[in-house]
Amino acid sequence: MKVLVTGTAGFIGHALSLRLLERGDEVIGVDNLNDYYDVQLKKDRLARLTAHDRFTDCRLDLEDAEGIGSLFKTQQPQRVVNLAAQAGVRYSLTHPQAYVSANLAGFVNILEGCRHQQVEHLVYASSSSVYGANTNMPFSIHHNVDHPVSLYAASKKANELMAHTYSHLFNLPTTGLRFFTVYGPWGRPDMALFLFTRNILADKPIDVFNHGNHLRDFTYIDDIVEGVIRTLDKVAQPDPGWNGENPDPGTGAAPYRVYNIGSNNPVKLMDYIETLEKCLGKTAEKNMLPMQAGDVPATFADVSDLVREMSYKPSTGIEQGIGAFVAWYRSYYGH
Repeated sequence: MKVLVTGTAGFIGHALSLRLLERGDEVIGVDNLNDYYDVQLKKDRLARLTAHDRFTDCRLDLEDAEGIGSLFKTQQPQRVVNLAAQAGVRYSLTHPQAYVSANLAGFVNILEGCRHQQVEHLVYASSSSVYGANTNMPFSIHHNVDHPVSLYAASKKANELMAHTYSHLFNLPTTGLRFFTVYGPWGRPDMALFLFTRNILADKPIDVFNHGNHLRDFTYIDDIVEGVIRTLDKVAQPDPGWNGENPDPGTGAAPYRVYNIGSNNPVKLMDYIETLEKCLGKTAEKNMLPMQAGDVPATFADVSDLVREMSYKPSTGIEQGIGAFVAWYRSYYGH
């Protein structure tokens, strides 16, 4: 297939693109190489993709409506995976406009491109953050998610609403994927595992929020990619049982689907840190802090729909996943 992937210099976009290329697909990659975090890391990820002759590297902002429209017309992708976004919960508290530009205006341009070029299937990144103030665990796609606690979360919920609108009006098959705390080699430097590893190796204290009582459904990057591939290959269909009298938030009368991709196994943050300490062979000095604004105390994915419809469930344990990350980190940074 010819697949357009946005965010190809990013953590998940890079890993997904490699898998698509390895299985023989052609990948049209879009990224703007912004400086939200280390641009060199993004360039090094991209270098692994540009080594393939079936990869086309495009430097574009999602909010560039004319540029995105032209890209769709010239490349005519069969399917699209939208992973580009302004990421980060805490950053959204201080830079709200970045989320409006990339996650809202940018996503409209992707939807318009898909609509006008009759794309077969749009798969896009949502987030576990959409569950917001929900406390009914595990989080299910059939739960209402109208109480986000950060603008980042609100922008991801908005993406799901926008996708449903295009599925309904233009019969565009869309699938939203709510990712749960993704980690692994080539990960994001603003994420906890990266920050912890860097500080522990430098003999600096680590900031442990919520006094280490966070529960997170940590999900390894390879498991995320497998989930994306499986949903991309299974084009969203209307739910024949959907009823407006009792509307199911996870499906629709339109070709619209939403899935959780999480390990379905929440881990206490202190256990996560302890596993990292074992892998590094060093004990962390811990700066215990209260919970931060915009954060949630726990995440836990109900993946029963993914299991039933995609015959897939993430399975990588944190010992294996953190071990792989540490091996990559030492190799990449020479520690």
